[in-house]
Amino acid sequence: MRRWLPVLALVVLAACARSASVKLLPQSAFETVIDGKSVSLYTIEGGGLTAQITNYGARVVSLWAPDRDGCLRDVVIGYGSIGAYVDNPGERFLGSSPGPVANRIGGASFELDGVTYNLDANDGNNTLHGGFKGIDHLVWDVVEQDTSSILMSVCHPDGLGGFPGNKTISARFTLTPDASLKVEFEATTDKATPINLAHHSFFNLKGSGDGDILGHVLTINGYAISPVNEELIPGGEVVAVDHTPFDFRKPHAIGERIESDDLQLQFGHGYDHNWVLDVDGTKSLSLNASVFDPVSGTFMEVLSDQPGLQFYSGNFFGDGKTIDKYGHPIVYRGALALETQKFPDAVHHPEFPSTILRPGETYKHTCAYRFSARK
Repeated sequence: MRRWLPVLALVVLAACARSASVKLLPQSAFETVIDGKSVSLYTIEGGGLTAQITNYGARVVSLWAPDRDGCLRDVVIGYGSIGAYVDNPGERFLGSSPGPVANRIGGASFELDGVTYNLDANDGNNTLHGGFKGIDHLVWDVVEQDTSSILMSVCHPDGLGGFPGNKTISARFTLTPDASLKVEFEATTDKATPINLAHHSFFNLKGSGDGDILGHVLTINGYAISPVNEELIPGGEVVAVDHTPFDFRKPHAIGERIESDDLQLQFGHGYDHNWVLDVDGTKSLSLNASVFDPVSGTFMEVLSDQPGLQFYSGNFFGDGKTIDKYGHPIVYRGALALETQKFPDAVHHPEFPSTILRPGETYKHTCAYRFSARK
């Protein structure tokens, strides 16, 4: 039996020839000055993972994880230079930390403590991910870094995008020994304001630019969704997922029911909805979802301390304008996002978990994306 080991090793090496090692993007492609602040690209390693993160928008540009053969695949979609993030021809939020309010606010306005605040209407009649210049378009300060972790901080000033309060927001990215990308957000404010942060990586577990994600098998530990109108704004109710294409409590391929004759799927052009999670309030982190790619064998679990999860199936990719960091076009439904969060448009729905942060309080949100491989 021993005489076959070299042959087996050659087979494994051949299978991994395309991605046997991490192919880091050059730091020089991200070095610039924006709004008088220095931008760069930072690399961290840990738990068998490697990530590259830029302080422009506190965004993950690359994330390398092993597949079932031990090959390393870059499982997030990103651009290859800072210019594509600043002046992008396609998707703006790749890998970013959007906010100060991730997701949508209906009517681009809200009332708080008797004052009406008018926001940027950057998504039709509504506000998406903080407006025209949210924290994804700000340069964050690198506070500290070691081999496996980096901490960034940014000030979102009073009035930017119409949001009240000078808000100090931080994000720590850590690659942990259990092969997780852990993201820890904190925020404070000097004036009452809504805060709802999220991590917005777009994942393709086959590898960046390697086809669509319709064969990925998804599980979501959510018993209901918050239905939306044709502008993707929730109406305030929650509806059970039983007997609908939104029931992922048992594993289903994403493409299995995405074309079903369902009004919510028509509104979202696929999946672009908030799930009400079945979470254990006694735990700091609960398992929210998992994704398995049968092609690569890569398995990803999503954990957080939040009550909601936005699943987006890449319905607006495929216009030919979005090219990834390796020169591949990002095809229609070529990546998915799983954003842990509070519910969208919560400022208009007191029945939803509150997103209001007041002076003296600290907003905290931890999420983790944990990787392993299966046969």
